[in-house]
Amino acid sequence: MAGNEPRLGEIVTQLQGATIPVSLFIDADPEQIRAAARIGAKFIELHTGCYAEAASEAEQQQELTVLAQGCAQAIAAGLRVNAGHGLTYWNVYPVACLPGMEELNIGHTIVSRAALVGMERAVREMKSAIQGR
Repeated sequence: MAGNEPRLGEIVTQLQGATIPVSLFIDADPEQIRAAARIGAKFIELHTGCYAEAASEAEQQQELTVLAQGCAQAIAAGLRVNAGHGLTYWNVYPVACLPGMEELNIGHTIVSRAALVGMERAVREMKSAIQGR
């Protein structure tokens, strides 16, 4: 994002001018978030891969803090916030609880689970995990 603002800004303007909302998939990096706001995106999707792949509980908590700070910064800049990548039934709840988080993109883990238990049950279980149950 940052460093490519002129070209990306043109694309975002063109898409949103055609009533296509734009969401930019970015890390929770302050400069990336500022750049997304400057070019006029409506949404960002925070990349949760580092959180999902954390090797320890302490590292995971540190990555969750980074996501929380990014979420707060984005909302303060007028962006709407989604998140995704590597979220599972076991790690989704803390991300779902971040203030202002609107949507989570969790396709792979749900589809994988659905192969064993069916889509209806897999989705029901994920909804419960998002709610902390």
